[in-house]
Amino acid sequence: MAEPYVRKLSTILLDAVTDKDPLVQEQVCGALCALGDAQPAEALRACEEYLWQHEKLAHPYRTMILRAMETVVSGHISELDKDVARAVIFLASSEMTRAKELVCDWQQAASNVLVAVGKRFIGKVMEEVLSKFQPGALPHYYVVQTLANLAASNVFGMVPFLTSILSTMLPMLGMAKHDTMRVAFCCALQRFSESTLEYLANLDQAPDPTVRKDTFASDIFSAYDVLFNHWMQSREAKLRLAVVEALGPMSHLLPSEKLEEQLPKLLPGVVALYRKHAEAFHVSKSLGQILEAAVGVGSRTLEAQLDLLLAALHAQICVPVESSSPLVVSNQKEVLRCFTVLACCAPDRLLAFLLPKLDASNERTRVGTLQVLRHVINSAAPQMEVKKPFILSSMRLPLLDTNTKVKRAVVQVISAMAHHGYLEQPGGEAMVEYIVQQCALPPESEPRKLAPDSEDLPEDGVRAISISTLYLVSTTVDRMSDVLWPYLLEFLTPTRFTGALTPLCRSLVHLAQKKQEVGADAFLIQYDGNVSLPSPYAITTRLLTVSSHPYLGDGRGAASLRLLNVLHRNIHPLLGQRWATTIPLLLEHLDEHTEETLSQKEWEEKLLAFLRDTLTVVSDNTWTCQLSLEMSKQLPCYNGIAQEKNFLYKCIGTTLGAASSKEVVRKQLQELLETARHQEEAEREGLACCFGICAISHLDDVLAQLEDFMRSDVFRKSTGIFNIFKDRNENEVEKLKGTLILCYGHVAARAPRELVLAKVESDILRNIFQYFSTKVLGIKVETKDPALKLCLVQSVCMASQAICSSAQANSFHFSRKAELVAQMMEFIKAEPPDSLRTPIRKKAMLACTYMASLEPALEEHVQADLIHSCLHSVLPVLPEPEGEDDHQESLYLDTMRALEGLLTGLLRRNMTPQGLQIMVEHLSPWIKSPRGHERVRALSLSACLLRYFLEHLHVSALVPFHNLGLLIGLFSPRCADLWPATRQEAVSCVYALLYLQLGYEGFSRDYRDDVAERLLTLKEGLVHPDSAILFHTCNSIAQIIAKRLPPEQLISLLLTMFEGLGDPDRNCSRAATVMVNCLLKERGNMLQEKVPEIVSVLRSKLQETREEYILQAAQHSVHLLASQHCAAVVTSLLGSPLPFDSHTCTLWRALAVEPSLTTQVLGLLLEKLSKDVPFKETRAFLLSSSPGRVATLLPLAATCALCEVMSAPASGPAVLELYPQLFAALLLRISCTVGVALPRNLQAKERKGVGSAVAPRSLEPCSSAADALQAMLLRGGNEDVVQRMELEGGWQLLRTSAGHEEGVTRLASAMAKFAGPRLPLVMKALVCTQSSVYEIQRVTSTSFLAELLNSNVVNDLMLLESLLDNLAARQKDTCASVRRLVLRGLANVASGSPDKVRAHGPQLLTAVIGGLDDRDDPHSLVALEAMVGLARLLDLVEPQDLHPVLLHVAIRIRPFFDSEKMELRSASIHLFGHLNKACQGRCEDVFLEQVVGGLVPLLLHLRDPQGPVTSMHHFPELLGRLVSTGLFYFKSSWEDIRAAAPMLTGFLVLHVEPELRPQVDLEQLTAALQLLLKDPAPLVRMKAAETLGRLVKFA
Repeated sequence: MAEPYVRKLSTILLDAVTDKDPLVQEQVCGALCALGDAQPAEALRACEEYLWQHEKLAHPYRTMILRAMETVVSGHISELDKDVARAVIFLASSEMTRAKELVCDWQQAASNVLVAVGKRFIGKVMEEVLSKFQPGALPHYYVVQTLANLAASNVFGMVPFLTSILSTMLPMLGMAKHDTMRVAFCCALQRFSESTLEYLANLDQAPDPTVRKDTFASDIFSAYDVLFNHWMQSREAKLRLAVVEALGPMSHLLPSEKLEEQLPKLLPGVVALYRKHAEAFHVSKSLGQILEAAVGVGSRTLEAQLDLLLAALHAQICVPVESSSPLVVSNQKEVLRCFTVLACCAPDRLLAFLLPKLDASNERTRVGTLQVLRHVINSAAPQMEVKKPFILSSMRLPLLDTNTKVKRAVVQVISAMAHHGYLEQPGGEAMVEYIVQQCALPPESEPRKLAPDSEDLPEDGVRAISISTLYLVSTTVDRMSDVLWPYLLEFLTPTRFTGALTPLCRSLVHLAQKKQEVGADAFLIQYDGNVSLPSPYAITTRLLTVSSHPYLGDGRGAASLRLLNVLHRNIHPLLGQRWATTIPLLLEHLDEHTEETLSQKEWEEKLLAFLRDTLTVVSDNTWTCQLSLEMSKQLPCYNGIAQEKNFLYKCIGTTLGAASSKEVVRKQLQELLETARHQEEAEREGLACCFGICAISHLDDVLAQLEDFMRSDVFRKSTGIFNIFKDRNENEVEKLKGTLILCYGHVAARAPRELVLAKVESDILRNIFQYFSTKVLGIKVETKDPALKLCLVQSVCMASQAICSSAQANSFHFSRKAELVAQMMEFIKAEPPDSLRTPIRKKAMLACTYMASLEPALEEHVQADLIHSCLHSVLPVLPEPEGEDDHQESLYLDTMRALEGLLTGLLRRNMTPQGLQIMVEHLSPWIKSPRGHERVRALSLSACLLRYFLEHLHVSALVPFHNLGLLIGLFSPRCADLWPATRQEAVSCVYALLYLQLGYEGFSRDYRDDVAERLLTLKEGLVHPDSAILFHTCNSIAQIIAKRLPPEQLISLLLTMFEGLGDPDRNCSRAATVMVNCLLKERGNMLQEKVPEIVSVLRSKLQETREEYILQAAQHSVHLLASQHCAAVVTSLLGSPLPFDSHTCTLWRALAVEPSLTTQVLGLLLEKLSKDVPFKETRAFLLSSSPGRVATLLPLAATCALCEVMSAPASGPAVLELYPQLFAALLLRISCTVGVALPRNLQAKERKGVGSAVAPRSLEPCSSAADALQAMLLRGGNEDVVQRMELEGGWQLLRTSAGHEEGVTRLASAMAKFAGPRLPLVMKALVCTQSSVYEIQRVTSTSFLAELLNSNVVNDLMLLESLLDNLAARQKDTCASVRRLVLRGLANVASGSPDKVRAHGPQLLTAVIGGLDDRDDPHSLVALEAMVGLARLLDLVEPQDLHPVLLHVAIRIRPFFDSEKMELRSASIHLFGHLNKACQGRCEDVFLEQVVGGLVPLLLHLRDPQGPVTSMHHFPELLGRLVSTGLFYFKSSWEDIRAAAPMLTGFLVLHVEPELRPQVDLEQLTAALQLLLKDPAPLVRMKAAETLGRLVKFA
């Protein structure tokens, strides 16, 4: 049966191939291929018969069928027998030649079938094809094309036929008049020639090893004659290219004498095609093959064609290569292949042509020539060996070219030269230098974006390839070692090669290591014989200096140090052992860091220590002096590189410090002063560092040299750098003075302390001020140069620091202290107060700090002026925008640290409460500043001063800390400052003050108080808190203060805090109120006499502000009033305008202080809530169908008042007492205000929501009721209910019409879980509302009660029976929503009390099944709820209760399977699955019909557009009926279902057990699928075709 059935399936699919949709056509072809995979022979026969039977089928469809046949043949060629092959061959041949005119797709597809069959049945294919390739008649185009493709696909099978084919073809060449036919012949000849050459190259594998090249020579030459002499002259470009492609491989088969004879015409003819064709790849490829053939036969005529060939090939190589054009790249490769052939046979002529081209100025010419030169150096090395000098000399001009493309090409040529021994020749060193120059090019941070038509390469590309070349040549080309060592050392010191230092060092390290392996003699450098090599001193200086910034230049620091380590024997013979230890440590330090993490100062100190250690190991004064001279000599090389030059100055100072010759030291110092570039700030600093370091060992010589320089003519006349014999201008003199002043400062800072003290005033400071004319010396001339000011301040600072750090500082009397301090103050005052651009004030404050600790002490007014000036100079400076200027931020932090140091230094001299008070008084205006940055800085300084005072506190007698209250009152409100940093500093200040009090009470300094320590934990919570956490923390802080504050300090603290109520920072003002309240609560029993004063202050503050937190001060008075007139107060407050302002809200909350009073208030408000209707219908509502309800005022005001009262924590007991009444009233208030609007006058107020006097609560009726219910639950102890509702979004749902029911459900669930004991009374209160006239209230109460049944808590509380009875009573409610919720509640018993379902089974089933027949619900929502509920109950009821109604339910829900509503489809299918499970046993037969009828729809709904519908249960397998039912859905109105139906049917058939397959009516199924192939929807037709393809497995 299988074969006829496959034939039938194939026929059906073949009929469908004419479908108009391309995707369907593709699927049909895929199905045919699937049939072919299973039964290739039958599928091929079906296709063959179909094509024969449908002669008029259009060729596009025939093409598709032929392509399917080719796919089947290609995949199953080994399975085909001869008969099938013969039939396919005959068909394909017929299809290919049926139309005389060309129909490319169709005929090509037929040709491809023949080629596919020919891979195995070559004889039969050739028999058929040759029958249409007869002498005397021009064959069909695709006959020739097929022969060509057969030759390419089956070489060993085709070559034996070529002799006869060629003999037949040759006469045809003359008959071919059309270019298209000629192209086909050319292609065939090309493929025949290539196949022959491949056959001859693999004779050992060939079936006939006797075949020889001369077998084909005569025929190929005859064909050549026609192609070259006739067809190549055609005007048709395509034909010319086909001819030239054929000539290449044909030239290898021509007789030698004929090829020699034809070359004079052939080569010019092929070369001429370059001018006619833009795409030259095929020309170049053919030319290369012809040249190889010519050289292979030893042609003598080739030499005469060389000029022509070289010119043409050179022009091709000079064409710019575009990466987007692969043919151009391939053409260049073929052209280079031609040059290789010519280089091997005529090297002299080639170089004579190429080398002059290098002198051309044209970029393309030069780049192309260099490219050829590199290629022939590599590919024709033996021929180029004797030409090396000529090639090297020709590179002179290219080395000077600045074009980046030329540079890159030159580097590549030099790389090739290095590998072939060119650089060992004279002139090779110039090539090496060129590579190093390119390595030194500046790398670009980002590659330049070039225009699409740009031919320039980024310089970084040249640099990268040069670096790579240098390293490879150094490490992989052994013969280059002698060329590069020690020659590369010459490039270390010239600054123009700085960029190349890293690759140079790496190459030199490798070369040096190779030389060491050879032997010591090879490694040691002979400096006498190499005068151009740098000296050991120059190498050491250079490598050490560039190492100071180790990460520049691709990590030149590490590379330089490694080279220095390798060269140790060439530097000094004693250094090897020590450097082997120290240099690896330096390298390890670099490995541990990055450019961002490395401390520059620390790294320079390590290098200087390394230098000092090296000088110590050498211990040779002559060597040391030579090194210092070389260092000085290299200084000009670093002009413009300030940081490295600065470090070199430090190296010079270190080296001179190690020299023992004083004459050399002084001479070099003099030269440094004369030659330094004093105009540059960095150089002044570097030179001063040099003098300072040198002074460590030579203090007297350094000071003497500085004085000599002052007196010398050099100071007045220029002898070099400042224009010879010309007076210095004023600016130059100022800069020179700055240098000398800095030198004195650094000398004072670095010289030995025991020597400096004696010279600081007599020599150092005297000379410093000799250069700086100021009022200090009585000369009223101010310098205008800020740099000179900075030098003076810095030097004074260093000198003062040196004095302070001396062991004799305490006994030193600084006679010039007052004058210096006054001068520093002038500098500080002169700085702009709002910006910070120079470190002058920082240095000046540091100097004052050091001087303040020296005797004599400063006068009080001088000290006050100093503090005032410094604070006004530093605190107002505007902070820099974050992330903009790291330097400015660092400068400011340093300046603040200097200010802290100055203030603590001044405090140190008066360590008393009075001294502390003086400092705080200076800071007090800044602590209260309206500008945040000033406050945080002032608090930071205060905290610093208090910490210092505490750390250095010494109490000799128990004395009171009399200003404690004032200080705490100043700092504590700042714990709530808007700036987090200010808060933290304020807590630190309070913490220090409490410990100061403990200290004055006699506690030891190391005592830790548990209460005070709590401040530290609170401090951490002030970083980013919300307002509630913030003020709670303030309250905690106040509690701590109250516990540790002495009684006599309390009133001063309170009065200070009352003043803080008016603080412009609202946070601090609120913190003051919080702290005042806390203090009154904690310590109010001590303030009986002061109560009137306190209340008076509070009332006055209440009149000044309407802030809520200040209104709280009036709460006690309201409480007393309400205790006497509760009803009147409630009525009066309810009459306040809505919305309640903050005063009114505060007063409402005051009524919750006492439980008995609160109970009265709540009862009155509940009465007011129910006294009036909740809303009124608007006129618009009465006239139209759209709702329009407006809230009534009295219930709305009562609701708001309830919320305010219950928001007070003290209302809790009263709320518990009235819990059920409050809950029921507020829940129903929410329900009847959903969608209710405010009156118009209140809507305007609500929109404005303006003013600090308006409370933040919403006035919207429903939201206010929900807020009141939340407050009630919180006060009733049900925080968990509120939190659960918040997490689930229940409160928001309650407020919306769409979500109200779900919100009530979530509220009931939360109450059942967290408030079970409250439910009996709550349920009782809600049951009383079932007769409410408001439908929404009945819905709300029913929803709440229904959800309670979802929890077991009703069973525990014995509420189940009463709840079921109550819900059953509502089953006939006029509202469909109530009836639906009743069903949900009854079904909830399955979840809440599953063990009770059997007991109530009949009652539950009757009610739920009755819901299926609810006729008053047009949207079937009651039926939906009934189906969902019934599915939940089925597993729990007694079987005897279920069986009588099972069939009724199944029949009733069947129509819902195909409902338009996704919810109904999903619920009915889900319930059907449960019914199937429940029917096991006696009712299986009864239910079987329903299962069979419903299974296919269920399976098809697996493709339902809605996801929830696809979740289904499994059913028994009834194959035949399922397939029959599935066929019904082939006619579904839904496209997706029609598309899924055939796929489902196919799946059932293919995966069923074999013994069940006879149940399927295959004919019926096939016919149905055939009809689907004509469906209007393409998707359906595609799936039908796919299913048909798979049905072959069934056969």
